[in-house]
Amino acid sequence: MASAAEQLAANVNLSAFGKSEELKKRIWFTLGALIVYRLGTYVPLPGIDPEAFAKSFFGQSKGMLELFNMFAGGAVQRRAIFALNIMPYISASIIIQLLTSVFPTLETLKKEGEQGRKVLNQYTRYLTVALATFQAYAMAIGLEGQQGVVTEPGLFFRITTVVTLVGGTMFLMWLGEQITSRGIGNGSSLIIFAGIVAAFPSAIISTLELGRQGAISTGVILGVIGMSFAVIAFIVFMERAQRRLLITYPKRQHGNRVYEGQTSFLPLKLNTAGVIPPIFASSLLLLPTTVANFYQSTGSESVFATISAYFGHGRPLYMLAYVGLIVFFAFFYTAIVFNPTETADNLKKHGGFIPGIRPGERTAKFIDDVLMRITVLGAAYLAIICLLPEGLIAYANLPFYFGGTSLLIVVSVTMDTVAQIHGHMQAQQYEGLIRKTKLKGRRK
Repeated sequence: MASAAEQLAANVNLSAFGKSEELKKRIWFTLGALIVYRLGTYVPLPGIDPEAFAKSFFGQSKGMLELFNMFAGGAVQRRAIFALNIMPYISASIIIQLLTSVFPTLETLKKEGEQGRKVLNQYTRYLTVALATFQAYAMAIGLEGQQGVVTEPGLFFRITTVVTLVGGTMFLMWLGEQITSRGIGNGSSLIIFAGIVAAFPSAIISTLELGRQGAISTGVILGVIGMSFAVIAFIVFMERAQRRLLITYPKRQHGNRVYEGQTSFLPLKLNTAGVIPPIFASSLLLLPTTVANFYQSTGSESVFATISAYFGHGRPLYMLAYVGLIVFFAFFYTAIVFNPTETADNLKKHGGFIPGIRPGERTAKFIDDVLMRITVLGAAYLAIICLLPEGLIAYANLPFYFGGTSLLIVVSVTMDTVAQIHGHMQAQQYEGLIRKTKLKGRRK
């Protein structure tokens, strides 16, 4: 049976794209916002010696720092104003969502609808400022601790660095919200997506250069290419996978007319959480190691060096923590975005039921059990995708851009954005059909 995305694509006439002025405006707005973001990754922090920082960065560019640089679109390597990227905002969102499940006051706000969501969003912004300030100050201290990187160390440099980096993060947070509301796709995901995709050409060139120099064998390069295509195909297959629950609606009588019973399906995605678990897991792992990679003060250097050693990319503790966080957020985010009780109540309200299952509480429990089982598969799929390429990457010493996490983000965000574009095109066709029907009725 064709997936929902395939059915949607089949019903959409591509000519509707040229007629949809609103869709074109949204796409141009999104592209313009992403261009602004990419330009910002080239604006350097004040008071930094570029050559000294480049030597320092390449001396410690392995591990989590390189992963951080990938998510920041190269801004860390270029000591840019967007070096923190949007990660503090994502970390703040995680914390607020976790606290919502713990504190009844926040849970009540969540249930209050639009007004409650505005309050929670405001709390998220405040927490974003706090996290970004902490990370920016740690980065400023770390930069001062590196010999010759800062031209004039001192309080003024720390203040300007904190203000610049926090301002850059808040601007990206605002830009992501604007993309979500006025553009196409999820703004935060697209910002991370743009940073990863922008580095693909240089990563490919550097890999081929290593092959030309003999540092990497041709077989390894071909293996990485084949692995990348296989991972992409697997991601597309799993992201489209659904478990469809049969829903039956009984016969209905409206006046003197009797309508036949109907059947439909309740689609449950295998990976309901989407790309959120890997992004959340990476964000939380980056939070403590940000300080560890930059902090060079004498009193705590050994502690942070230990953290960097144990949480280095490819290390067993890093892998274990990464898998654990992915699995946790797969279940946690699924529980947030899909409410079986609410779905069962809506089915009961409209007279729908699952054959063999009593409406109401039994239906909610059945949906919850099915969702739990497929989420186990979805979490396992995410863990495999994010960890499978890591062994080859660590063995071949290749850039992180070829890892499962980056490919998962790129493919998932692309599929989600294309689906939204198809949705706008279908809505445009539907509106045009309604206008034609009304016009024909007036002529008659």
